[in-house]
Amino acid sequence: MDSSAWDARYADTPDLVWGVEPNRFVVEAVEGLTPGSALDLAAGEGRNAVWLAEHDWRVTAVDFSPVAVARGRELAAHRGVPVEWRVADVTAYRPVPGSYDLVLISYLHLPAEELAGVLDSARRALRPGGTLVVVGHDLANLTGGIGGPQDPRILLTPEAVVDGLAGLRIRRAETTRRPVPTADGGSTDALDTLVVAARPVG
Repeated sequence: MDSSAWDARYADTPDLVWGVEPNRFVVEAVEGLTPGSALDLAAGEGRNAVWLAEHDWRVTAVDFSPVAVARGRELAAHRGVPVEWRVADVTAYRPVPGSYDLVLISYLHLPAEELAGVLDSARRALRPGGTLVVVGHDLANLTGGIGGPQDPRILLTPEAVVDGLAGLRIRRAETTRRPVPTADGGSTDALDTLVVAARPVG
């Protein structure tokens, strides 16, 4: 899906498509870290970026949808926190190496070659001791979960993500369950890939 398609999707929805609450796995991975500079790649409407800013991170949020970035700016202004917003395609965006204490990639789904390029840029962007968090729909979700993209070529596995993180220390790499509310008031699980890794110090 290109940026114009995402623009249309965001513009056609009066409320934030993904809501205002941060992703639960992002919260789990970041809590306990010392706030510093953070880069949110494919930030969408900014729910994670704004949450990070509320917790004293200096955040740069990047997305290729101008509509999403505009909504992110509105959310940050409403919450009264500073976030640096950039409209850019993360497959071509090259952050300055060694610039960030935290890099986040949340629900970015690309063909393997393009994702590998983003992962490479993300790991290079980390300072020594910095943390990379990658979360997205798992390939196993096709048969064992609910929702998410249905194209197996763009779904994640922990193994595939780890393969793109040479030189980082893997702290967590697993398929996780995320409860999703159902129409009848119950819930069922979606299956997500979660990888947390760090750049060694020295």
